[in-house]
Amino acid sequence: MNFTKLALASLALAATPALAAPGDVVVGATVYGPQGNAVGQIVSVEDGQAIVDTGKHKVPLALAMYGKSDKGPTITVTKDQLDALVDKQIAEATAKRDAALVAGAAVVAAKGSPAGTIKSVEGDEVVLESSEGPVLMKREHFTIGANGALTALFTADQIKASAAGTASAN
Repeated sequence: MNFTKLALASLALAATPALAAPGDVVVGATVYGPQGNAVGQIVSVEDGQAIVDTGKHKVPLALAMYGKSDKGPTITVTKDQLDALVDKQIAEATAKRDAALVAGAAVVAAKGSPAGTIKSVEGDEVVLESSEGPVLMKREHFTIGANGALTALFTADQIKASAAGTASAN
């Protein structure tokens, strides 16, 4: 789930100290907050982003969001603030997904092709009625895609294979 990218833009609006030099934002570097306390450790740097692991979440932040201090790279929020922001985004995305996860709802596969419709939802169990037959899935196997559509986290081929396996098991 890439919920963290959506609201992290709000972090960019906060004042940033002197920008970190490219050599400061490297894998293994500790990232510090505005009071100088550790926020987490950078676990990867690529495509203009560095992912900081807070111990609770792995959060992608644009390289331009990192400042520089005597200790190392900094960001404008504390560990607790960053974790709370991500927790809030996850809760909002989960609520949006759960509201859309109802019988009769159309579902698209991970790459955008039609996957079928929701036949039933009972607790965490969801039955997707695909063109190949029913597929038992979990709530966590769905998200709301960038286009706003209820989206399965599997490709159409994976769903088809699962339906075939379910049919042969009956």
